[in-house]
Amino acid sequence: MIDMARALKTAATTGKVRLGLAETKKSIKKGEAKLVVISSNCPEDDIAGESPLKVVVFNGTNVELGSACGKPFPISALAIVNPGESNILSA
Repeated sequence: MIDMARALKTAATTGKVRLGLAETKKSIKKGEAKLVVISSNCPEDDIAGESPLKVVVFNGTNVELGSACGKPFPISALAIVNPGESNILSA
């Protein structure tokens, strides 16, 4: 099992991550997203829609997800476009 918080932080610093519900939906629509992570209190649970994309529910609130990504604000959803040096895609 991977350390999700560490993997998110690594992906956010070394890879390419789209933050927020709107940006996540855009990257899913464009086909850029490789993985979607949503907070446990994300208001929208069917974010990927018909897409076969893997959606991981982060075991924490949007505030905790934001801080796991190293951001000082809450994040309800994010899309991993490029994992960088992170092993998050094996989640």
